[in-house]
Amino acid sequence: MTDQDLRRVTLTRDSVGRYTVRNDRGGSITTSSGTDELSPVELLLAGIAGCTAIDVDAVTTRRAEPESFEIEVTADKVKDEQGNHLKDIEITFRVRFPEGKGGDAARAILPTMVRRSHEEFCTVSRTVSLGASVSATVE
Repeated sequence: MTDQDLRRVTLTRDSVGRYTVRNDRGGSITTSSGTDELSPVELLLAGIAGCTAIDVDAVTTRRAEPESFEIEVTADKVKDEQGNHLKDIEITFRVRFPEGKGGDAARAILPTMVRRSHEEFCTVSRTVSLGASVSATVE
């Protein structure tokens, strides 16, 4: 793996149940254990939504600027013999394009781009679908 391939975030504790996650480029987001900020589970769902949004938006907006663009990601949190996890993750696109040739072209390519994002492009949902090993160490 090269440095170009590596993805990294660093989490620091702000207070009890509240943390800030930063990337190497200076971006940050706060997460918590159920207060006003997004929870870690919600961040995972947001990652799926954001990743697939980028894929779909990049191609459809070459044809027309959307009048509205919303993606909802839902999942059931379960606790079973495998421990806590999510199941039945569903991604719902609500995108509206203007009338006319450009809007028609964007509407026509939308289902294909949603499918291709899910099957090929979106690293986040592909990782969830394929399953990735996760290891933890203490230094």
